[in-house]
Amino acid sequence: MPRLAIVIGAARRVGRAVALELARQGWDLLLTHHTSAAENQQTAADAREAGTKSGQAIDVGVEELNLSDLAAVERFGRAHAVRTVDALVLCAASYARTPFGTIDAATAEREIRVNAVAPLLLVQALAPALARSALTGGGAVVAFGDIHAMGRPRRAFVPYIMSKSALHSMVEALALELAPAVRVNAIAPGVVAWPDDAPLEERVAYESRIPLARAGTPEDAARLVRSIIEDMPYVTGSVIRLDGGRWLR
Repeated sequence: MPRLAIVIGAARRVGRAVALELARQGWDLLLTHHTSAAENQQTAADAREAGTKSGQAIDVGVEELNLSDLAAVERFGRAHAVRTVDALVLCAASYARTPFGTIDAATAEREIRVNAVAPLLLVQALAPALARSALTGGGAVVAFGDIHAMGRPRRAFVPYIMSKSALHSMVEALALELAPAVRVNAIAPGVVAWPDDAPLEERVAYESRIPLARAGTPEDAARLVRSIIEDMPYVTGSVIRLDGGRWLR
């Protein structure tokens, strides 16, 4: 039977890697973007090619979705709730550097809206579609949290950290709400893809504290997403660290 995954934020970085990893396993895909339409079209084309190389003729669709627009988020969810959706992967996020003393209400509210409220509304709307999945263990939701929202916060990111803490709590609560038909888990990276504007000295200092002596990659994250969806039917309500041991230092 065909399997469908919706990847929210698939145009670049981790979302793109997730799309390609699932394509190689023969998954049909619906890939969303906000501003990166051309890049998402390229991800879709590359996913189709990856499926073909693996001997799979997969269907790949592309759709725009702005997580800041909660009405649009709910419309998107309702539109696809009539389908069977086997996996929902929440890769898109807002990551605003906000040094203490410069935080304003609009920025704080945007971080929480994009990183926590929009995912909640998406899962709620798509729950019937996910519950129809024939995957072993049921449909799967995989969200991306952050190890620094698990008790090791970083400076200058208070609203972001708050929003990811809310996301972690959402995962645990929704795992109860949707069991046994749907599994809900999160991945909490340290670094699997540095922002383009991250200062070099910050990268060096951070990576010097990683026991495995390197930052992670989008492909590391994508492999874990696939494993949670396909190989972990008895795991739900978990926030799994993906940090090369950074949590230990």
